[in-house]
Amino acid sequence: MNTLFDKIWDAHVVETIPDGPQQLYIDRLYCHEVTSPQAFEGLRERGIRCLRPERIICMPDHNTPTHDQDKPIADPVSKAQVDALMRNAEEFGLTCYGMNTPDNGIIHVVGPEKALSLPGMTIVCGDSHTSTHGAVGAVAFGIGTSEVEMAMATQCILQQKPKSMSIRVEGELGKGVTAKDLALFLMMKISTSGATGYFVEYRGSAVRSLSMEGRLTLCNLSIEMGARGGFIAPDEKTFEYLKGREYAPKGADWDKAVEQWKKLCSAEDAVFDRELVFDAAEVRPMITYGTNPGMGMPIDGRIPADAPAKSLNYMGFEAGQSLLGHKVDYVFLGACTNGRIEDFRAFASIAAGRRKADGVVAWLVPGSQAVARQIREEGLDKVLEAAGFEIRQPGCSACLAMNDDKIPAGKYSVSTSNRNFEGRQGPGSRTMLASPLTAAAAAVTGVVTDPRTLI
Repeated sequence: MNTLFDKIWDAHVVETIPDGPQQLYIDRLYCHEVTSPQAFEGLRERGIRCLRPERIICMPDHNTPTHDQDKPIADPVSKAQVDALMRNAEEFGLTCYGMNTPDNGIIHVVGPEKALSLPGMTIVCGDSHTSTHGAVGAVAFGIGTSEVEMAMATQCILQQKPKSMSIRVEGELGKGVTAKDLALFLMMKISTSGATGYFVEYRGSAVRSLSMEGRLTLCNLSIEMGARGGFIAPDEKTFEYLKGREYAPKGADWDKAVEQWKKLCSAEDAVFDRELVFDAAEVRPMITYGTNPGMGMPIDGRIPADAPAKSLNYMGFEAGQSLLGHKVDYVFLGACTNGRIEDFRAFASIAAGRRKADGVVAWLVPGSQAVARQIREEGLDKVLEAAGFEIRQPGCSACLAMNDDKIPAGKYSVSTSNRNFEGRQGPGSRTMLASPLTAAAAAVTGVVTDPRTLI
């Protein structure tokens, strides 16, 4: 019987080329400032307009500064990219949520929170972490610039259909264990290439128990396992999250949509190309020690004896070493992985009644203007300010060093972002990926700390 992935994918196939790819219809195309300029130029050179502009949403996020957003962008490259996106969106008649608007933020945060991303959709963007939108029950994945142009011109792309994988996590996650820890645990178990060629459906009681924010985090990190994308079948949590949001169906249309969405599930006897099962009780708070997200371990563990020497040399670590108590210079809370309201609540729960450690630079960056507003409405900003923290303005920030927020060479960062590659957060920077709870614990102690000791 069909998997949910088969149901959604096959329903969007326009044509299958014999011994070739399939022409896949795309419900939503997201564009940011980094991968779209060449696509727009390609349309312009051929005198082509966007076929369905109402299905395309633009937003600058990678290059936007997280301070003084009311002033011109100082970095000339960043300014040029952001300005080009705004001009292109206007020329081609596309909706664009620019800087200093109430709707701006990181596209992978804003899409779900505005219900631009809905169950059963096919969603693409010139960004690998498009898999985030799979949390609402959509087939969402990153594409290249030529495919962005193709989607603009035809609302379709050519794709080989990936294989299907089921990752089932049963049981209950323990104290201080978050969706971020679960994702890092899965990468530790199957590696950063373990899901290559597959589209992953996350299943099981532990997955169902996650909040929507947690599900967005888990799906965001699918690409770090090598997967084409990852998603979770929609359920009552999904519907409750989406109901009443700006682009969600309203009234009778809502009821009709939910009835259709309830059918979006894999059959009980669905056959996947690969199936993996894990016990949630095995997952502990995690931290990475190396230079890819699969080089992770429980925070109270030790670096494996077979850890790659090149990565350890870059990080300044040794095999067999415990990271507990290791000095931390920077802490970053944010990115499309952990820039949502739940992440700020978690960070504040550790920071409350404590103080930021001397010598630690902390960047707390909401994933959207909407998250920033909710932080203020809930008084989390006051809690964090009392602890010595400052809330910055929305953007991708220190996730990828394409803006002003760069970690200096040789400095150690505990980061809630998605990648710890060499130089990812700045040339020579050393990144340890972790959850918002673990980031907060490091921020108030100044060293790598098991968050369970502070809860």
